[in-house]
Amino acid sequence: MRVDEQRAADAYRRGLWVNETLADSLRDAARATPERTVLVDGDIRLNCRALHEKATALAQSLMELMPAGGVVSFMLPNWHEAAVIYLGATLAGMVVNPILPSLRDRELAFILSDADSRAVFVPSTFGNHDYAAMLDRVTASMASPPEVVVVRGDAGTHTSYASFTTNTAAVLPVLNPDTVRMILYTSGTTGRPKGVLHSHNSIHALIRQIGEHWLVTDGDRFLVPSPIAHIGGSIYAFECPLLLGTTAVLMERWDPDTAVSLMLAERCTHMAGATPFLDGVLAAAHRAGTQLPDLKVFICGGASVPPSLIRRATDYLEKAAVSRVYGSTEVPVTTVGSLGDVDHAADTDGLAGIADIKLTDGEICARGPQMLVGYLHTDDETASFDTEGYFRTGDLARWVDGEYLVVTGRAKDIIIRNGENISPKEVEDLLIAHPAIAEVAVVGVPDDRTGERACAVVVTVDQHAPTLDDLAALLIGEGLAKFKIPEQIVIWDALPRNDAGKVLKHQIRTTLMKVD
Repeated sequence: MRVDEQRAADAYRRGLWVNETLADSLRDAARATPERTVLVDGDIRLNCRALHEKATALAQSLMELMPAGGVVSFMLPNWHEAAVIYLGATLAGMVVNPILPSLRDRELAFILSDADSRAVFVPSTFGNHDYAAMLDRVTASMASPPEVVVVRGDAGTHTSYASFTTNTAAVLPVLNPDTVRMILYTSGTTGRPKGVLHSHNSIHALIRQIGEHWLVTDGDRFLVPSPIAHIGGSIYAFECPLLLGTTAVLMERWDPDTAVSLMLAERCTHMAGATPFLDGVLAAAHRAGTQLPDLKVFICGGASVPPSLIRRATDYLEKAAVSRVYGSTEVPVTTVGSLGDVDHAADTDGLAGIADIKLTDGEICARGPQMLVGYLHTDDETASFDTEGYFRTGDLARWVDGEYLVVTGRAKDIIIRNGENISPKEVEDLLIAHPAIAEVAVVGVPDDRTGERACAVVVTVDQHAPTLDDLAALLIGEGLAKFKIPEQIVIWDALPRNDAGKVLKHQIRTTLMKVD
């Protein structure tokens, strides 16, 4: 772990790190406010007492299966069972590993093996995809496969969620708030996902920052449509309800009109998401003839948040402060936006919160009590941190008015589409196997709807150019998630390169933007 003793002492002094864990907060909430609703999942409403009971039972079953410190994965939609698993694993002293349900065989096999997961919870089917069958395929080739537990539906050859929780009497461990409790995988420029490690205290600091800067008070209600396998979705669904006294209203599938109906029915006060979420909510609110009178804050992050969208939302939504923010899985909520200042909220990514930010040759470097405590593989850290312990984000920025950060571009070769990170190299390494492709470069270009879209620039072997359908068939056949498939293909005679032979993607991107 990369924790610096001096900075850790400062985080404790400021109260951002504490000698308690989320497990303590769950027990306290169950005792102090047992009837308070913490989760809404359709017709299901879980209060503090029920959540504590379910999580405790699951924790004891996990302890029968594996030793403390083992990795518990889940690949679930935004369902209440995910909260039970997340908190059960926490109570048991395990490391929780949320996995995006949109990933497929290739990515899942890598993550389960890399993390050495000892249990994985999946739906039987969801969105026309058979997860139980996928786990049959994935685990068949693993030397030490995890226990597969199926939530909702036919478990097939695996263990059902209902039968996994048994009446045991395992004594729950005393937890150290500075130990690793979560591993999240993020796309890397190498094409291999990297395991980001967070501790109880790094997440606690993040939640404290949200409470202080985003107008959160007891009884507030967060709509949570963002995937709970993202750092954002996970904290709004699992952490804020216990640490800030909020309620999480879960959405298993994104639909703007349904979201507005839920926000009205549940009187939601907060929402966060990438550009398509804000754009969709605004359009649906217009259709419904509502200005969402209970909404206090909408936080918009991810790539390419149009300033005009922030201004339109601010003008229309009756009471809501709407702002851009900036962050990453490694340093979540690096900036906290600019609530109450429309110009800086729209035109910049806001003020630094508890993070310390510096620009090195234009690159954003950040450190703070909410930052990762390291990567699963220490060799991933070599180029990721400078000598002062700042995380090198790979994003470029400038300061406005001395204290407001504006992200201006990306040094890292990453595409952010609908808030999801895509590693171009991962896609390129698969596409080059196509018999009609001699060379390929995948780049991100701005898109009003998704933030960015992936474009494959192809140099063909002969005159027989592949189609988008050809590329999709190859990538799906390799087990790649559908959201990583390019949405555009162009055929060029050659790719621009420098004298050393490196493909000049910035030139490709500039040319494509001129054509658009």
